[in-house]
Parts: sequence; C-alpha cells; structure tokens
Amino acid sequence: MMRKLTALVAVLAAVVLAGWGAGSVEAAPAKIYLGGGSGILVLKGGNSAAACTLTTIGKSKTGKLIGITAGHCGKPGQKVYSESFQNRGQAGTITYSTSDLDIAVIEFNAAKVVPLRSVRGLTIRSIDTRPLAFPAVACKEGRTTGRTCGISWFSDGDVHFSQMCVIEGDSGSPVVVGDRLVAMVNAYYFLACLGPETGTNIGPILKRVGSLPQYGGFKPV
Repeated sequence: MMRKLTALVAVLAAVVLAGWGAGSVEAAPAKIYLGGGSGILVLKGGNSAAACTLTTIGKSKTGKLIGITAGHCGKPGQKVYSESFQNRGQAGTITYSTSDLDIAVIEFNAAKVVPLRSVRGLTIRSIDTRPLAFPAVACKEGRTTGRTCGISWFSDGDVHFSQMCVIEGDSGSPVVVGDRLVAMVNAYYFLACLGPETGTNIGPILKRVGSLPQYGGFKPV
C-alpha cells in the first residue's frame, strides 16, 4: 500500500558559510525529529516517492539508530526523508526489506535524527509482544488518517485483523493498545476504512530485526 508523490522532494545538500578573512564556519546540522507515527518519504527515483509511516525508532546494541516501517514501502539502498522536515536533508537509508513479514529497516543518521517516543497524540511507553486479538481495542497513528481506533478481530500469531480505518500512506503505522506498541499496519481489504485492516504483530517484527547481526538487541525508545 503505497502512495506515489509527484511533488519534488527538497534536498538540502550542504550549507557553506564563508567569512571575509576569518576562515569558514561550519553550521551544525539541522535536526530531524522522528518517532512512531511520523510520516516518511522513500525516494523511488526522479521526483517520485512513496509516503509511509514510521512504526518505531530506537538503537541496536551496536549503537545504530534504526527505525521500522512496512516492507512494501521501499527496498534496500533507497533514501528516506522525513515528510515534515524534507528541507533538512536525507534522514536515513533502507537497509533491509522482506515480503514475508512485510517489514523494512531504516538506518538513520544519528547526527541528524532525534528519536521521539511521542508523535502527535500517540506515546509509546512499552512493548507488548503478545498477539493482538479479540476483543482488544487497538489504535494507530498514521501520516494519512491520523489516529483511528477499532476492535481487533483475531490474530494467527504473526498477523492480525482489526476494524481500524487505514488508507494509503498509513502503511507502517504503529498499532497500540493504550500506550503499549503491539503491531504495525500493512494493508486493508476491500474498501479503505470500511474493510478490515491487517498488519504484523510486534513480536515477530522484533524477533526478525534482532536476528540481523548489525541490529541485534534493538530496543525502541
């Protein structure tokens, strides 16, 4: 579930300040603020990008700052920008993407990106790896439809089905019960906001990310 953007993504490559007879002054990089629920843009080539939502962000035991989103949002090597801070340059690069769980890993520039626990009305205070199941009421924060909630119908362990409203661009949205991160959004069936939402539970996601040697020990903020 991707949304093609044809608008030009502004890229700020560098800022050079020159002084008369005083040498040069290097400006500190402008910060980019990202957390679960933030809108992101994945460059596809030319002026085209996919709009998706960040599930969560945190650090691995090796100190790498990484984030998670839906796998169909992009492929390894593609550049990622913050939708809200496009003019502050590239935020990161997709380094891993898989279709079986439909998840992708983004490695962020830790010198520029500030990880957030709260985005708009959503705050993630803990992780719950139990499968999302009936009759829990789950909510998500997406870059397209914002915060929506709905009853959880059932789960087979890896994936879940709920009645949350989602449309294109909400892929990757964090799914929470209260302030506990339980899953991500991946798709909907039949009709947007009417058909059921489906996504991947956070347990299998964290297990897969933790199995990658460079990202072992990943912990969301």
